[in-house]
Amino acid sequence: MLNNQVTFRRVTAGLLLIVAPLLQALAVIIDPGTWGDDREAVSFGDNPVLAQTQSVLYHWSWMLMAVAAFGLVHLTRRRATRLGHVSGAFTVIGYLSLSGLLLSDPVEWWLGQRYTPEQAQKILDEMLNLPGVVFGFQMPWMFFGFLGLPVLVAAVWRTGFTGWWVPALVAAGYLGSFLVEYGPATVVFWTVPVVGLGWIGLKVLRMGDEAWAAYYPAVAAGRPGESYAHTGAE
Repeated sequence: MLNNQVTFRRVTAGLLLIVAPLLQALAVIIDPGTWGDDREAVSFGDNPVLAQTQSVLYHWSWMLMAVAAFGLVHLTRRRATRLGHVSGAFTVIGYLSLSGLLLSDPVEWWLGQRYTPEQAQKILDEMLNLPGVVFGFQMPWMFFGFLGLPVLVAAVWRTGFTGWWVPALVAAGYLGSFLVEYGPATVVFWTVPVVGLGWIGLKVLRMGDEAWAAYYPAVAAGRPGESYAHTGAE
C-alpha cells in the first residue's frame, strides 16, 4: 500500500475520518473536568492518570483531524472547489492550533499541586494572556477548526458525495458545543459528529481506488496513457 499513492491516500483519509473524531469523543468522556470541578487545577489533581490520557487523546485527535481534512478537500476537486480550499485551510490551521494549547494541561496540574485553585488560575492567566500567546496561538486560530470543519463537510455534501444529514450532524455537534459549558453536555455534542464523519470515512474506504483516483485532474480529463495508480496527483 505504501507504494501506491492512490490506495495509501484513500485508506489513510478513510481511517482518519473515523479515528480522529472518535478520539476526541473518548477524550471528553474520560476527562476528569467533564464530570468534576471545572477548574482544571483541581480536576486534574483528582485523577492525574486520566487527565494526562485525555490530553494525549485530544492531541492526537486534533493532529489527525488536520491530516484527515486533506482527504475531504480531495473530494471537492470537481465541485465546490473554492469552498473546499478555504474551509480546508481553516480546518487544518484550527486543529493544529488547538493541539498546541494542550501543553498548558500539565502546567495547570503542576500549579494545582502547589497553589490554591484561585492562585493557580491567576498564575496561568498571567502566562497565557501574554500578547504573543493570545494572538500567536489562540485568537482567532483556535476556533478555525470547529468552524471550518462543518463548512468543509458541507462542501463535500455540495459535491453529492454524501447526504445533507452529514454536515448537519457535524455542525450541530461542534457548533452546538459553543452553547454549553464544558461538561456532560459536551459529551453529547462531540459524540454526534463521530457518526457523520465516520460515515464519510466508511464510504471512502469502500469506494475503491478507481473512484478515488477519478477525482484527479488527469483522470477526470481522460488523458490517454494515464492509469489510476500513476496519476498526476502531486
